[in-house]
Amino acid sequence: MNNNINVLIIDDDEDDYFITSDYLKSIPGKNFVIDWCYNYRNALDEIKREKHDVYLVDYRLGVKTGIDLIKEAKQLESDAPFILLTGKGDSNIDEEAMKLGAFDYLIKAELSSEKLERSIRYSINRAKMLNELKTQEKKYRNIFDKSSDALFVADDKLTFTEVNAAFGNLLSCEEDYLLKSKLSDLFTDNFLSRKLSEDLKHKGLIEGWQAEIRYKKNQPKQCIISATKERSMDGKTYYQGIIHDITLIKKAERATLRAEKLAATGRLVRTLAHEVRNPINNINLASEHLRNINTSEENNIYLDIIHRNSGRINELIKELLNSSRPSEMQLKDVILQSVIDEIVNSARDRINLKNIVLQVDYPSEFINVYLDYEKMVIALLNILINAVEAIEHENGRISIKLRKEKEVAIIEITDNGAGISEDKIPRLFEPYYTSKRNGIGLGLAATLNIIQSHNGSIEVTSELEKSTSFTVTIPAKNT
Repeated sequence: MNNNINVLIIDDDEDDYFITSDYLKSIPGKNFVIDWCYNYRNALDEIKREKHDVYLVDYRLGVKTGIDLIKEAKQLESDAPFILLTGKGDSNIDEEAMKLGAFDYLIKAELSSEKLERSIRYSINRAKMLNELKTQEKKYRNIFDKSSDALFVADDKLTFTEVNAAFGNLLSCEEDYLLKSKLSDLFTDNFLSRKLSEDLKHKGLIEGWQAEIRYKKNQPKQCIISATKERSMDGKTYYQGIIHDITLIKKAERATLRAEKLAATGRLVRTLAHEVRNPINNINLASEHLRNINTSEENNIYLDIIHRNSGRINELIKELLNSSRPSEMQLKDVILQSVIDEIVNSARDRINLKNIVLQVDYPSEFINVYLDYEKMVIALLNILINAVEAIEHENGRISIKLRKEKEVAIIEITDNGAGISEDKIPRLFEPYYTSKRNGIGLGLAATLNIIQSHNGSIEVTSELEKSTSFTVTIPAKNT
């Protein structure tokens, strides 16, 4: 095992070099390998080679000083300790040297083997400890920076002081913007925001909270949040935490639940259709028979009523079956902008009658998709008509935004109408569920059926008395 301690003496005075060397050689139990460098530039070259354990640096090195050398060495990220040697004591030099990273400060006139040994031993041990801390910090910094989860540090007011790149990606904003925000301000639920602040302040811990967060008007995200209250070395309170994005999981859960409900509804509808159609057919046969054997005008009036209503029941059964069974698609290559143009033209009269301002935003390039043109027009027109009907005030606005992200096309239809309460949103796509006075509740059920038949999805966000947004996502064709 090599117990040598490699020392570089940087001093432009040869006599001082010999004196310092003698002190080193007289230290018992230590084996110092001593090198000398009297030139500033050569000293920097030696420091770059990183072959010495400690540097003894004279304050005066010709035109430049030992402090200049330490400053340049630190810019080279040298980890070995520097000990500054001076001809006389000066507290200003001492303080400046320590600020720049010198490990000790010794006066040549007061130098001894004991002082030199203690200073070298202390400096090497401290440098080793600092290097270990730096290694640990680098390791945890890599974890912090490269984590796929959002990580943060916040001050005692819950204002972010440090966030990682994943946090900015989660909320679709620059990291610098988040540093001006508070954790509590990101919550869409004011009650949860207040409770978070209180629990962290009094309990010092929140763990596994499910909450919806968003930055300003960006898309909200469903997340699991955990955070703890900590205290720094100087006694200041701060908070650190982790935010895990579960938006896609929640979206998949909703899609699965919706699919299960539709499947159950479909089974029920088919059963009811079978059971209802049999007696309806019997009623129709009986009414036709009565019409043939009794042709009085009064009886024909009642038989016509029976016939019309039987037909109406049959039509309702047909609509219900169509809304619950997978649509048969006739797919072809379509420019999605043409579908939007079609639904806008179809709804134009209703929009104009209500003096609604319509804004349509298209990307600069065409978006090609494989879809059933007629059925997709029906699906999106249902959403647009619902948006028109949701607006009862004079300052109506509807926006249709079309964009492409990676391999999907996204259509977003937003109105500033009455909004939909949170408890009603999960039921919007159920057959025969409607909040309209004269509606039968099959429009959105058919819309969902068509979009799912295109391997797409639909999401709804809404704020009462403010706005409702339907976001439709379907696979896009790679161009």
